[in-house]
Amino acid sequence: MIRVEDLHRHFGGFRAVDGASLTIETGSITGLIGPNGAGKSTLFNVIAGDLAPTSGRVIMDGEDITGLPPHALFHKGLLRTFQLAHEFASMTVRENLMMVPGGQTGETIVNTFFRRGRIAREEAELARKADEVLDFLTIRHLTHEKAGNLSGGQKKLLELGRTMMVDAKVVFLDEVGAGVNRTLLGTIADAITRLNRERGYTFCVIEHDMDFIGKLCDPVIVMAEGKVLAQGSASDIMQNEQVIEAYLGTGLKNKDMVGA
Repeated sequence: MIRVEDLHRHFGGFRAVDGASLTIETGSITGLIGPNGAGKSTLFNVIAGDLAPTSGRVIMDGEDITGLPPHALFHKGLLRTFQLAHEFASMTVRENLMMVPGGQTGETIVNTFFRRGRIAREEAELARKADEVLDFLTIRHLTHEKAGNLSGGQKKLLELGRTMMVDAKVVFLDEVGAGVNRTLLGTIADAITRLNRERGYTFCVIEHDMDFIGKLCDPVIVMAEGKVLAQGSASDIMQNEQVIEAYLGTGLKNKDMVGA
């Protein structure tokens, strides 16, 4: 689904991503881990079009998408979430979901006067789809809640729900478990697994919790100093001497990686 070739992203003299190459296979849930400052989030930002690369290429489904802006990638089915959820705080949970699909008839002022019937039909269909998403994520009880009132974990579920409002092919999840209690983290993991198995979503997940990564992801890719250090199953990664050295032994012993 995604192939990254010799990717670099420099900030002045600092090489946040320094020649990273990796592959995210179609239909996989790939984990991306590494010590603080390894370049994981910068890599995500380059792939998702939030940052332009200094050099290198990103290929999606055989197409060179290097440097395309986020809205263009959105229409190609590449979506991402953020460490801090970006909800519309004053809108309800359902309204946040209904906002996602682009090209809605009601987006232009002229249509609000002359195509009211079409707008009403579209909104009814979007509301129906949003309710299906809320049922899938087991948060239907939050339908009319203001998104700004949600807990951190509920906001992460809402962000995941946004990806379900369009035909996503690959979703990049950045620190999906940060600040989330264990119960909601289990709900999020179940939703990711179901989306992968039932709807064919491809995921790439940055996460610091190795228990979460170990249960959810295969393969796991490790970054350090802007490069790919290792790749394999979670159990193999836990025993990799280079990985242990990169974490100075602390993260692996505690089964808790430091996010970046």
